[in-house]
Amino acid sequence: MSNEDSLNNSMDSALKHYSSMFFLPKLKRAILLLVVFCIVVVGISTILIFPSLGGLFYSLILGMVLFISTLLLDYVTSKVFLGADPIYILRRILALSLFCWIIWSGFLIFGSIFSIIFNNNLLWFKFVFLGFSAVLTFRATIFIATSSAGIMRNLIASFVQPLFYILVFVIFWQSNSNSLSFQFLPFLSVSSILGFFSAILFIFLLDRLGKQKYDVPAISLFRAFMLNWVVGLNAPFEKLLEKLGKNELIEVMILKFDALKPKAAIIVPFVHPGPFKNIGSSLLPSQLKNSFEKEFNCDACVPLGILGHELDLASQTQNKKVIKSVIEASNFVTLADKASPFVRTTMDSITSSCQIFGKNAFFSFTLSPQTTEDLPQELGKFVRDEAKKQGIECSIVVNAHNSLTNKTEMNISLKTLKDVALKSLKKSLSLPHYPFEIGIKTVFPKEFTLKDGMGPGGITSLVVNVAEQKTVYVVIDGNNMLSGLREEIILMLKSNGFHEVEIFTTDTHAVSAIVLGRRGYHPIGEVMDKKILFGYILKAAEAATTNLEPCRAGGIQIFVPEVRVIGEERLNSLSVLVDSALQRAKKIVFPIFGIEGIFLIILLTIL
Repeated sequence: MSNEDSLNNSMDSALKHYSSMFFLPKLKRAILLLVVFCIVVVGISTILIFPSLGGLFYSLILGMVLFISTLLLDYVTSKVFLGADPIYILRRILALSLFCWIIWSGFLIFGSIFSIIFNNNLLWFKFVFLGFSAVLTFRATIFIATSSAGIMRNLIASFVQPLFYILVFVIFWQSNSNSLSFQFLPFLSVSSILGFFSAILFIFLLDRLGKQKYDVPAISLFRAFMLNWVVGLNAPFEKLLEKLGKNELIEVMILKFDALKPKAAIIVPFVHPGPFKNIGSSLLPSQLKNSFEKEFNCDACVPLGILGHELDLASQTQNKKVIKSVIEASNFVTLADKASPFVRTTMDSITSSCQIFGKNAFFSFTLSPQTTEDLPQELGKFVRDEAKKQGIECSIVVNAHNSLTNKTEMNISLKTLKDVALKSLKKSLSLPHYPFEIGIKTVFPKEFTLKDGMGPGGITSLVVNVAEQKTVYVVIDGNNMLSGLREEIILMLKSNGFHEVEIFTTDTHAVSAIVLGRRGYHPIGEVMDKKILFGYILKAAEAATTNLEPCRAGGIQIFVPEVRVIGEERLNSLSVLVDSALQRAKKIVFPIFGIEGIFLIILLTIL
């Protein structure tokens, strides 16, 4: 479990670094700030060195030309130069131009100050060229690192605007000064070449770090993540995961209930629904649920199995492979027409629930109200082996994953988990079996989105009625839930006529890397209106009760061969690479760009 905590911490850290790059202003705000820097800041810097009525006029013209040309050139860049890149829409290019003007404005202000101190207006003009070099290098670094439009298009997008701006500044200088500016042409050529190669060197050293340590190009990873984060493209990132992954034999457990036709199903793939957003198997719970329901015309639910990040699928292609195998295997005959009542056993803050349907058992584990995160695979294997010794042919073992506190670690022993599982099994086996009824209903809360923590699978309530005991299993498509919420939901449902209740989340990572914040996602109940959430849960449970009918149960275990997974070790490598690349960037940014700056300053002093 400590390894799992370490991986989660690494992934959280990676997501925080990535998310910090996307605090971009909205379009109107970006345009307003461009007005401030292009007209106001540039105007102040020029008025300081040309304090006259003519200087004021030319300063206003300069600022207006810079502002209008920024808008026009950004539009051309987004539509023509980088039109093939889905990241660089007009708003993001305007935001980049804003950052460039912030950088250039700093040089202009310092140039004005030094010009006044040393009574030499030429110093301001030299700072204009230094600002050009800084902005050109900055744009080249950003575009080459993040854009997938191709090297030539990225170069054009990097060079066109700074070159146009420097031309405007030269015209302004010639209009207000008798000195010539042609002596700066060598500087323009040298700084352009040096800026481009400095950007290339910076990116090469970061890429080299990824290839040496983790066999992953750092910039390719960064670009693939940006394409996913910004525009939702999963293919570039999944291509990396497929390359780094390995083939595994994937196990899936299916517990199906039939009346005259299929009634309901609990499907538990031994796949972790991650790593985040729409990458890999993050959406598998809702995709598997949806595909099964379409094929068999009945509701299904996909709670989390007993496993961790060691079995994240590498791509959507692998999801389809698992789903296809489940559909093909689910036409089996169900024979068990009797079930035991639901039982619950608690020991040392661990709760295990069990219900047996003929020779099929459904187990679940929770530590609620303490943190309940991923549980070790060894626990699931132990439970299935022990149940088999008692004549249980198929055991579905589920991690309820239904409580999250500020403390992410779970200080529990595997021995205690095994002990409580055995007690739960023995208790359930000791009870008589009775005919049972099944009802199921799924609701999709329209008020809650991925940003709120609700996955596309919605809320499914499966009701089991045995010997006048009405039990409801509530499966919510989310990544865990706030501590204490489980207990509140249980109390609410029991007060509405249900005898036993257990709550599960699917642990879908479709909600992860969606929002900026401490976790990168919201667990169920953190930002949701609790009253609305409870209303939907009760609605699903009551609707399931109204369609109760006698059923038969059956369970099977299937294996899907040659499924590409990205294991815990590789995921950790990708996550750690972000931190490593950031540390490398901090070490090389000043030597590379600092040397470039010093060389250009020396060059300017001799011109």
